[in-house]
Amino acid sequence: MARKEELERMWERATDYLFNQRPAFERQGAAGYKPGLETSLALDRMYKEPHRNYRIIHIAGTNGKGSTAHMLASCLQRCGYRVGLFTSPHLVDFRERIRVNGRKISRSYVLQWVADYRKNPLEDYEPSFFELTSTMAFDYFAWRHVNVAVVETGLGGRLDSTNIVTPDLSIITNIGLEHQQFLGNTVGEIAFEKAGIMKHGKPVVIGRAEGVVRDVFEATAKRLYCDIKFAQDKPQVLSAKHIDGMLRLTTQDYGIIDCDLTGDYQVENVNTVLTALNMLKRSKFRIKEEAIREGFAHVAETTGLMGRWMKIGDTPRTICDSAHNVAGITQAMKQLGAEYYDTLHMVVGFMADKDVEGILDLLPKKARYYFVQAHTPRALPVDQLKDLAAKHGLKGEIYPHVTDALEAARRVSGRKDLIYVGGSMYVLAELLKALGYDDDKQDA
Repeated sequence: MARKEELERMWERATDYLFNQRPAFERQGAAGYKPGLETSLALDRMYKEPHRNYRIIHIAGTNGKGSTAHMLASCLQRCGYRVGLFTSPHLVDFRERIRVNGRKISRSYVLQWVADYRKNPLEDYEPSFFELTSTMAFDYFAWRHVNVAVVETGLGGRLDSTNIVTPDLSIITNIGLEHQQFLGNTVGEIAFEKAGIMKHGKPVVIGRAEGVVRDVFEATAKRLYCDIKFAQDKPQVLSAKHIDGMLRLTTQDYGIIDCDLTGDYQVENVNTVLTALNMLKRSKFRIKEEAIREGFAHVAETTGLMGRWMKIGDTPRTICDSAHNVAGITQAMKQLGAEYYDTLHMVVGFMADKDVEGILDLLPKKARYYFVQAHTPRALPVDQLKDLAAKHGLKGEIYPHVTDALEAARRVSGRKDLIYVGGSMYVLAELLKALGYDDDKQDA
């Protein structure tokens, strides 16, 4: 027991070092945002450029990049590749960010890596949380001898810590207004930042882009001699419907595909991934049709993905979803509007740096609201949220924790009611952790 307690203290010290002694945007907002590649490049040299030991697929975008990354990793793993996966943020456990073939990085590796770095830190630099974490991921993937790594950007693209790589394929899912204080005030300016992951002569897939956003991507691809494909131009997904708890898709090149990620918004992500897989075929990747169907059918099982239109209860039906900005909430509310229920219960909380008023405009007025505040400095204070919601005709009460709100909703719900939990990844994180959701796919 003493040994277990000591290991737990060691783990807390290591993650405390990463999160609190170095700036972290996810917890501190603007104070933790550190654009530029100088430190990442210095760290990369310090660890002997580990990302050059395997092929890389680099993913940016406003919405869907996490789902896209997990779908792609699942398909490539089913095709026989040893796949590294780097994503953010995590929901329950820091180790969710770094996986090989779906298994989380081990605590022992993280502890040793942090201890070694603290003994010999990068001189003349102050690496951020994300710079250290992305370097750890690249180093771990090399140590585990992955064949290919699927790497999701953190914030933006051009100046993101991950943008030291030269990928075999770049993917940009879509563009919406987000993090304007860092990325620009228009979709064109944000598209320019995301387009920064394109590399000279390397192919790129765009999920969806119109108008000035498409112009920016086409101009960048032309300048860099990139073969660019827009998934929307020749849709792989021809139709979609819900059958037996799966999203059944009729596709152009892969026949009938069942996907275990059942949000309607996943249709666009599947379309992007299938277009990307066809591009990878041209880059000499072994892409097998049956393996692709298996990959989509078992994304959550294969990769450990959580929080995407995820059912966490049956009576009443309870859904949690990670949509957290105007574009994402728009899609989620469209699907919610197609659900059947007697009364809708909305457990919601938001980050203060989002367009909260724009989001509140999209939420259904004929619902009972349960307002919460995630335990992070970035969260919008719950009393402010209640006041703002009232201005938009949304009425409800304040709860100290998301689990209290969910319990209150369940107490008054009928069997045919529906409970929705969302608004922020951090609200979901606290809920799933409290409910004991985790996977046991940890490396030894």
